[in-house]
Amino acid sequence: MIHIVIFASGSGTNAENIIRYFKGHRSIVVDKVLTNNPEAGVIERAKKLGVGVDVFSKQEFHQEAFLQKIQHADFIILAGFLWLVPEYLVLKFAQRILNIHPALLPQYGGKGMYGMKVHEAVIESGEKESGITIHEVNSEYDKGAIVAQFKCPVHSNDTPEKLAQRIHELEYEHFPETIESFILN
Repeated sequence: MIHIVIFASGSGTNAENIIRYFKGHRSIVVDKVLTNNPEAGVIERAKKLGVGVDVFSKQEFHQEAFLQKIQHADFIILAGFLWLVPEYLVLKFAQRILNIHPALLPQYGGKGMYGMKVHEAVIESGEKESGITIHEVNSEYDKGAIVAQFKCPVHSNDTPEKLAQRIHELEYEHFPETIESFILN
């Protein structure tokens, strides 16, 4: 079995979708969800689906002893995780950490570009399309090799909330299958 752990900081809808997708999978299992936010909605979502959760601090995250929390992991999936991954983790899991970003990288990425901030920037710039980027993680925000991108239109009357809804639909549809393809190929 190939073991994945999910890192998430927020409500956990993508994490839940990934857990459901791999429930009963023939060769991939979600072992654990890790979060840096003790109030994150992902905690309850994971527990309801029978997946263990571990909450950690920034101090823990930046020490190599953190590896003990994920010692059985083969891959790390970032699903709404907002911290930069430390160099020791990037090296240990080279080409085995995936992230999802709610825009078409390389635009609208980098430190501080997440959630509604991304959608606001896309609309303010007058873009005609947006989408999601699934990419490998390296030691810089949103700079890892692009694995897949999926697009949707940006309408002239869009609000950040309306665009976010279409982006979420792309995430739910494509993130789990892209993870599966990345791991098994």
